[in-house]
Amino acid sequence: MLTDDQRRRLDALHAEAPDGLVLVLTGAGISAESGIPTFRGPEGYWTIGSREYHPQELATWAAFKHQPEEIWSWYLYRRALCRAARPNPAHLALVELEQALGDRFRLVTQNVDGLHIRAGNSLARTYQIHGDIDLMRCADECQPDLLPVPAALDDWPKTRRVGDAEWELLTCPACGEPTRPHVLWFDESYDEVHYRWQSSMRAAEQAALLLVVGTSGATNLPDRIVREVARRQRPLIVANLDSSPFSEIAERSTRGLNLVGTAGELVPGIAAVLRGKG
Repeated sequence: MLTDDQRRRLDALHAEAPDGLVLVLTGAGISAESGIPTFRGPEGYWTIGSREYHPQELATWAAFKHQPEEIWSWYLYRRALCRAARPNPAHLALVELEQALGDRFRLVTQNVDGLHIRAGNSLARTYQIHGDIDLMRCADECQPDLLPVPAALDDWPKTRRVGDAEWELLTCPACGEPTRPHVLWFDESYDEVHYRWQSSMRAAEQAALLLVVGTSGATNLPDRIVREVARRQRPLIVANLDSSPFSEIAERSTRGLNLVGTAGELVPGIAAVLRGKG
């Protein structure tokens, strides 16, 4: 819940951007209350043989080329965790915000769990800059088409490994080569075709107000988005449980507001103010 003072401050910041583009940037913190474990938490680790691998060792193109069966097995397990989760009040509040603002709304998310889309945000206004774990594409890049991961691979247990039968389902229908998860790996770069780099930066350049929810700013594109909005001295609202470089930027800005709390506690109230219903 927002305090009266926080609501007054939000009203003042919103008044500076009454008709402009409202940009929302989300990270893992908005999905934590849906029960999705963090990428770097205990659920992210994966055992191959006698060795335990860190997520940053697995989420790479190099690892996929070396052991594609294990990487797919890991992602199918993580996909099962995401599919079991449900959108929480913070996700639903952003759906209401998009419905109220229409084309004045853009959402940039680092999350691959698909919860924003499942909650009701539109694909046209939602830029999934790290991909979507429910999709796959040709590993050979024979075409840009994104394909749904087959339903036969739902509910994947942690102990199961991809074999010949699964590879039949994980084959590109156009060229017969393996597919890969549609996610941005640590040894890859953002682009527009798959990860909406230019679209996200264009939104940052046009934003009248930026709301940042549940992200620590550990990756390049989110950092550039926040710094671009701050450079233009547009209102910046940060809602996060922990301190981050983004909360520090908000605290230094005369048009910034740093709110400490969970997404479920803060986002519904923030969205109500930005809809003019606060």
